[in-house]
Amino acid sequence: MAEQQQVKPLVPAAFRDEEEALSTQLNLRKRRYVQCCGCISALSLILAVVVLVLFFTLFRIHDPKIKINSVTIQRLELINGSLRNDVNVTLLANVSVTNPNVATFKFSNSTTLIYYGGRVIGEAIHLQGQAKARRTLLRNVTVELDPEKIEAVPSFRSDLNSGAFSISSYSTISGRVKILKIVKKRVVVRLNCTTTYRISGRQFVGESCRPELDF
Repeated sequence: MAEQQQVKPLVPAAFRDEEEALSTQLNLRKRRYVQCCGCISALSLILAVVVLVLFFTLFRIHDPKIKINSVTIQRLELINGSLRNDVNVTLLANVSVTNPNVATFKFSNSTTLIYYGGRVIGEAIHLQGQAKARRTLLRNVTVELDPEKIEAVPSFRSDLNSGAFSISSYSTISGRVKILKIVKKRVVVRLNCTTTYRISGRQFVGESCRPELDF
């Protein structure tokens, strides 16, 4: 008996066209998906680079700076080689606070101590304030010096005879810099200054300052 030859049914042309169209559509979708993922990855990388650049440049917290621009003394009156004890000696200082950051530097009440012969002879309290972004804040500081404390320094007589007093100051400003409520940093700025007051010229000479920072 002769083997019957099996004949496979022919696939309709319309069905083949539909299969090819579906395959082409799947490949197109896959290609678009890959391209979309690539674009998202590229944008994420660019965004990460931008954030890093901003963090290390624009958002970086820089050190505020304190500078004493000028210092004068008023009511330093001598009678028979002694200071008048009924009148306080007044030290006036013009101080600047420079804020190099892109955000405001807000600080609380701060202090300035005046030393002579290693002893505190005057103290001043600066009221709270703020130095705006990339601006310099100017302030006048008034310190009342106690004549009795000045005369109590062992070297007072010899300094008076030489016509010069070596005076030092210590200022502290504590505040905070906050950028877009994201980057926050507390900053304490300290300034140590030493200068010499010449009685004959009624002026300060040879000022030397050393800033200190504490984060």
